[in-house]
Amino acid sequence: MQKEAVDRSSPRPGGRSARVQKAVHRAVRELQAGEGELTVPAVAARAGVTPSTIYRRWGTLSQLLSDVALEKLRPETAPVDTGSLKGDLILWLEQYVEEMASAPGRAMIRDILRETLPGNASQCSAFTYGQIEHIHARALDRGELPPPAELLLERVIAPLMYRILFTPAPPTAEEARRLLDEVLTYPLGEGNTDATANK
Repeated sequence: MQKEAVDRSSPRPGGRSARVQKAVHRAVRELQAGEGELTVPAVAARAGVTPSTIYRRWGTLSQLLSDVALEKLRPETAPVDTGSLKGDLILWLEQYVEEMASAPGRAMIRDILRETLPGNASQCSAFTYGQIEHIHARALDRGELPPPAELLLERVIAPLMYRILFTPAPPTAEEARRLLDEVLTYPLGEGNTDATANK
């Protein structure tokens, strides 16, 4: 799966806390791979910690699964530099759709949304925002004028994510490129002005 640029706004824990998190996350991934029943006692036994350790840190199994999914989505590398704003966005967006619309991707999104508080979902959104901002910074260095990251989130990522979460047929790379082309061609929505006026 594609990895996105590292986001430093939520640093990983250090010391013993980091070792516990690593062991517990690894145990969850192994159990998710079909190596046993996915319960807090099973995770604790495989990770070499007590169930109370997991409950103290994560509270619920749902929150733990959400954290594991978030870690899988945590960016590690910058988007590929193709030499142009449009090229960078197309390649990144195709990889984003391929990852998120896949069965593992959908499962990770569902796990992210398991938590009762919106923290991990917001962080996941921040990862995507950071990727777009990275592409935008490169575009500005080239002398290009990219549309705001917020606009791409609202008019490209949001409709794609709706399709991924709520429709049986996931979005295609062609559909993603069409949405992107609309934003790059009509960043302020001018393309719909005449059609609206003629109604």
